[in-house]
Amino acid sequence: MRECAVNFFLDKAIEAGYTEYQPPLLINEDSGYGTGQLPDKEGQMYHVGIDNLYLIPTAEVPVTNFYRNVILNESDFPICNTAYTPCFRREAGSYGAHVRGLNRLHQFDKVEIVRIEHPDRSYDALDGMVAHIKGILQELELPYRILRLCGGDLGFTSALTYDFEVFSTAQDRWLEISSVSNFETFQSNRLKLRFKNKEGKSQLAHTLNGSSLALPRVLAGLLENFQTEDGIKIPKVLQKYTGFDIID
Repeated sequence: MRECAVNFFLDKAIEAGYTEYQPPLLINEDSGYGTGQLPDKEGQMYHVGIDNLYLIPTAEVPVTNFYRNVILNESDFPICNTAYTPCFRREAGSYGAHVRGLNRLHQFDKVEIVRIEHPDRSYDALDGMVAHIKGILQELELPYRILRLCGGDLGFTSALTYDFEVFSTAQDRWLEISSVSNFETFQSNRLKLRFKNKEGKSQLAHTLNGSSLALPRVLAGLLENFQTEDGIKIPKVLQKYTGFDIID
């Protein structure tokens, strides 16, 4: 069912106009700095000391760095990319019953969506990304809620973030399953990601990204919410990928 969910997520992204890429899984320090993971989150990233490289914590990092030191034209917008990769996180400081099993993993698979936008249209793009992920969760028939984070809960790179949470029946609590953010010019300033405006002057673009979606908690949600006396029912939208409708 894991591969079926990945294919579904990618198909939905491509239908929405995203171009799929297969990015590298190792990044250099400049790439981590450009998207804001370094120096803020170096304690959560796996570091290959001899080569001074890092395993990616999310596909956002290499995909956004495709546009480092690039000058775009206004006609290039919107730029919509998606990627499916394993993600690697140390989860340092995480412990206890609430991080066992599929809750937090050092390696997990995720489909990411990344957008490069004109500043005048980036918040419309953010609304579109939220609607995109909302539609996926509705098709999966999972109970979810959307939280708009307050300023104190935002990461220092983000101007506005929405978190999606799915209800875990086994744990009787809500678990974050996706995070969608508009970084405005924070990343583009570090990356020197610019475009020529109508006056021919260079201007910083806006960058956005979101999980669409991470696999472990999606699978946990499906296993927990679709149990029947006969087995685990497969959501209708995934049945064309699995070829069957129930796991005995």
